[in-house]
Amino acid sequence: MGIWIITILGIIVRLLFINKTEGLWNDEYVSWIVASQPLTNGFFENIKSQCHMPFYYLYLKTFMTIFGQSDLVLRLSSALAGVASIPVMYLVGKQQNKKTGLLLAFFTAISSFLIYYSQEVRLYSILFLFSALSLLFTLKILQKTNLRNLIGLIISDFLILITHTIGFVYVFFNIVLVSIFLYKNFKKAVLKLWLVIALLCLSAMPLILKIFTTKTFSQWWGSFTPAKFGFLMTDYFSPVLTNLVDSPAKFFYNPSPEFIIFALIPAIIALIWIIKSIIKDKINLALLLSTIGVLFIMTCAAICGKLVFITKYSMEIYPILLFLTACGALSFQKKLPKYILITIFCLIQITYLTASPLSAPKIRRAQGHAIVAELINKSNLKKDDIIILEYYPPSRFEKYIDFSDYNVISIDKGNFPQYMSPDTDYAKAYREGKQIYREMFASNRNPYLRYKIYTEVVKNMKKNQSVLVVMLNSVAFYPSNVMMAISADDTLYEKTPLLFLVFSHIKTQVFYDLSETLTRIDFKSKGDWAAIKFTKLNNQRKE
Repeated sequence: MGIWIITILGIIVRLLFINKTEGLWNDEYVSWIVASQPLTNGFFENIKSQCHMPFYYLYLKTFMTIFGQSDLVLRLSSALAGVASIPVMYLVGKQQNKKTGLLLAFFTAISSFLIYYSQEVRLYSILFLFSALSLLFTLKILQKTNLRNLIGLIISDFLILITHTIGFVYVFFNIVLVSIFLYKNFKKAVLKLWLVIALLCLSAMPLILKIFTTKTFSQWWGSFTPAKFGFLMTDYFSPVLTNLVDSPAKFFYNPSPEFIIFALIPAIIALIWIIKSIIKDKINLALLLSTIGVLFIMTCAAICGKLVFITKYSMEIYPILLFLTACGALSFQKKLPKYILITIFCLIQITYLTASPLSAPKIRRAQGHAIVAELINKSNLKKDDIIILEYYPPSRFEKYIDFSDYNVISIDKGNFPQYMSPDTDYAKAYREGKQIYREMFASNRNPYLRYKIYTEVVKNMKKNQSVLVVMLNSVAFYPSNVMMAISADDTLYEKTPLLFLVFSHIKTQVFYDLSETLTRIDFKSKGDWAAIKFTKLNNQRKE
């Protein structure tokens, strides 16, 4: 009975505010674009271009085929996996005892991190489900090694591999853990297993090389700092979600009473429980060491610039950490401190979830692409007016708006080099962009961009024709004076991501170039987006 009540609670908090009016933001939009492609024409090509694994997109495509493609339906696909994880985690905890199972299921149900991704059109909710199944069969096989448990572990680990590009890191350490415990009794089988793994690794080398050699700006926005470990703990164990996309460089970025109560205290309690859980329990210690191994590889990749250290990328280890917290919470011999800590931990989670405007179900999608459609529709554009999209191409908004009546120009993260300077392609910008563009940033002048805007936009405009410039302020937030200061400081310039500089520069320059010739008519903003409308009121151009 208890698990059904907990599961119903999990359903309620995952459905609250699930219909986000801002629409899908970039990562979610990619999920929809890939899943909406025909299987025989573009589906697998899109997956390959994104350097992702196919299972989630096949799951989402199946869900879309049955239930439709509305944003609400897409989000419900993640909520379904999120709800299914609750009874699975109950079974994980039940490997210890029923109390641990119920407490673990309750921690899963009220986890703000899991609630957030149960409302996100991404792979992380279903990845948690597969990781929970992997943990369940890992514990089962360590207690009773039989064919059924072995098949369960193989299937769940395989599902992780075909869902998450870096899932192989978790699977590797999971197999190491199981091999160590089974080696004594199954020496030959373990050695054969590692021979098969070695052969599979050799066959997967092309994919691994692609991951480590692909040059793309898709992972450009954050650098690694030790604070990431602190935010991992607060994301996983507190209701305050800080490292969803990127986090501040310092952990104590907000030393307010609210941060201490709602972020720091539950993270400290969880850490105490994790430490308590590994005392005199070799299996729990081994599970913790496997999570440390995953985090070590993630850290190395982040330091080498191949991965941004975001909490969701370590989703595979989250079931283990939740399991250890539940074990540790119930391991206290004295009832008073045991139940005081559990009560404080749960009250903090529930209070924030119900009262804070920043709780997981209420977090808005400020980059939602439906906002762009709303801004354009409210700008009163006429047929053949011009729209300049900065940062994303038109394809990222076509779920919400039909551009066929407009002339659309995009200066996006895939083609910006052709607007910044002549004879600089994408590869060169990736390698040498910081050096090539520094003088432009420092002087706040770009004659080539000015020329491109004139020839592609202003030159052929007719009287009373308008141009609407749509900007993403969350990547273009540096004003000219700050750009100049950053460019003058070698250390600061090296640390600042190139695309923040590029699109701040483009935003400023396009505004100034159009202001010299056209009349600014309107300005609107919502979320992270802004739209400025210019109109040509005469047939003359200032030279």
